[in-house]
Amino acid sequence: MVSTQHGRGPAGIVPAPLAPLFVLVCALLAVPVLAGAGAPEAASASRAPAGRVVIVGVPGLLWSDLDPARTPNLWRLAGEGGSASMSTRAVPPPERAITCPAAGWLTVSAGQRAGAPGAGCAAPPVPQATPGGGASVPGWAALSAFNATTAFRAVPGRLGRTVTEAGLKVAAAGPGAALGAADASGRVARYAADVAGLGDLSPYGLVVVEAGDLTRAWTGGGPAPGTSPDATRDAIPGAMTDRVRREAVAGADRVVGQVLDRLPRPGAADAGPAGTTVLVAGLADTSPAPHLHVAIAHGPSPAGTPYPRGYLGAASTRQDGLVTNTDLTATAIGLLGLPTPDGVVGRTWQGIGPSGEPVTATAGKLADDDLASQVLVTVRGPFFAVLVTVQILFYLLAALAIRRGRGGARALRAVQVVAVVSGAVPVSTFLAQLVPWWTLPVPMVSVIATILGLACAITAVAFARPWRAHPLGPLTVVAGVTSVTLLADVMTGSALQVNAVTGYEPVTGGRFYGFGNIAFAVYSAGTILALAGVGQWLISRGRRGLALAVCAAYGGLAVFADGWPAWGADFGGVPAFLVGVTVFLILLAGGRLSPVRLGLAGLAGGLLVGAIAVADWSRPPASRTHLGAFVQQVLDGQAWTVVGRKFSAMIGVTVGNWSLSLLTLVALAFLFLVLDRPSRWGASALGRAYAQAPALRAGLIGALTCALIGFLMNDSGIAIPAMALTVAVPLTLAASVRAVRSAPPSTPGRPSRPAASTAPPAP
Repeated sequence: MVSTQHGRGPAGIVPAPLAPLFVLVCALLAVPVLAGAGAPEAASASRAPAGRVVIVGVPGLLWSDLDPARTPNLWRLAGEGGSASMSTRAVPPPERAITCPAAGWLTVSAGQRAGAPGAGCAAPPVPQATPGGGASVPGWAALSAFNATTAFRAVPGRLGRTVTEAGLKVAAAGPGAALGAADASGRVARYAADVAGLGDLSPYGLVVVEAGDLTRAWTGGGPAPGTSPDATRDAIPGAMTDRVRREAVAGADRVVGQVLDRLPRPGAADAGPAGTTVLVAGLADTSPAPHLHVAIAHGPSPAGTPYPRGYLGAASTRQDGLVTNTDLTATAIGLLGLPTPDGVVGRTWQGIGPSGEPVTATAGKLADDDLASQVLVTVRGPFFAVLVTVQILFYLLAALAIRRGRGGARALRAVQVVAVVSGAVPVSTFLAQLVPWWTLPVPMVSVIATILGLACAITAVAFARPWRAHPLGPLTVVAGVTSVTLLADVMTGSALQVNAVTGYEPVTGGRFYGFGNIAFAVYSAGTILALAGVGQWLISRGRRGLALAVCAAYGGLAVFADGWPAWGADFGGVPAFLVGVTVFLILLAGGRLSPVRLGLAGLAGGLLVGAIAVADWSRPPASRTHLGAFVQQVLDGQAWTVVGRKFSAMIGVTVGNWSLSLLTLVALAFLFLVLDRPSRWGASALGRAYAQAPALRAGLIGALTCALIGFLMNDSGIAIPAMALTVAVPLTLAASVRAVRSAPPSTPGRPSRPAASTAPPAP
């Protein structure tokens, strides 16, 4: 029986104004299923013929170290193969952000972030010789036990075990290489102190070589032969001098030359059916500060064709010229024609395509990426300190202007302009990446000046005719620019978030593509407020139905883009965003919120992100993002480990980042104790804005709802509401001030004199 209850959609539960969003969500839920259909067949594609793989690990090697005269062998490899910066992700020492050499080698061994016990960095232990020319790593059981207790549960020896179980031989040269090539028991069948000691390399499918000159120069030589690194593991060495570093880099290049000289020539009888691929990796740090390092691939790629001259990429980063050390493990396994075992989280290195630029330009660009990462580390903390301080001071001054009337109408005008500039700052932090501010003499001043310049430019557009006279005009422009900019960014590779002060840090490798948590907070708040402005404009012209349809369509697209693996790839943001958009649409339609409707919105968000994740999981493992990887972790029984790690991170950020917590409290207090209270100008400024533009109330409540749920569901904790409020509160303030300025004061006038009595006089 069809329900005839007024204002209801399907089953009488979905309000009629939400029917467009309901239909859109159903359609979007079907897209991942259709997109995933047929994906498993891709996994059955024939593998490239197996060849020989040589991994040359050079911990600490930077692109700024390379030079055609000082490092001719590395320069030649870069000129003939693919090049990238490498993010070295591992388990760092306590309260440090660096990857120690031993941790870097263990990460290659496990294919997952790994580390070694201790509070410092020690050189890899010297292996103990075993009969038959092999060796065993001392303290291997302790290393395995330590990694079993970390959040990543890495299993050292996975690379060596995978190769040996496939019937291929493994050889290692150098202590670090033994860590990387050892099997699950910590043994290597063939070991030598250097590559010359290995003799003929043709019998081996995998050869791992340590060019450890930088490691030895930094750690001072390491522990004595046959001992574990415990004696020196609690020390973090200082930075090397330029002279020591140059000499160590030159020594590492000579090791690379020795490797190249010993490889079978292409076409030789012992060259193998697919030739030899050389993978050079600066897989760890050799300095007190983390860096992006060198990654070079030379020879046949997993597709069978040679790696082209140019940049490397990987599905793990989706950034041209950026790969990770966990990708190195997956690449070596893939080059040998072997299936990637469970627990290896990286993706194979792929050639981006032939490049016509000279090696000097490629190396210079990659060195510049590392410079940007280094500068970001130094300016991010001070930038947020300045942002929080200025925001709080502005709220205090604005409170005086609104509540006390200090400065009169001129002060209100200034508050409105500064509020719009403030609301434009978050999106300007991403647009600033269009300018190489990190190369300027004073980076902190440069980034602030760049961000303020862009925010002022957006503000100038916001106050242009004809929309500047409308209470929501400037708000709609700034919020619209915010939403469209970040939507376009994730649809084109997320380049604006890389090394942005509110974006990713490739050097630490937390995220490389899609919506980061801060970007999500800015994007979701901007989207909902922009829709409020557009909806108000259409409703004021008598087009309420069109307003709801437009807002539902763009809101649905924005939510889908947030979760779709090829774009936003944001697991935790989708339910929060969908609930926020739903709350906004219900209020915009004049409806009332109810637990049932909110529950249905949350359920729809969970189903949407779940369908997207399952569709991603249905693709071949090498093509999955972290959404599909999470589905696999659920199937493997590791989901609670991931959830626990995320929850711990959320608590840590919320408790530890007191400045953002303070900013959140001050912004909320300003919103509800200043804007929403009667003032010197009469009725509350926020109430006047609601009266002139009712859609603002729907947009503000929707944005705050999204921020609250996002806070509970993401590992960035308090950063989500803090940055959402940095967009929402200043723009709401600007709309409120405009409403106050455009309406006559509502303060009561002077009371009239008492009227004379009309009673007859007393006798």
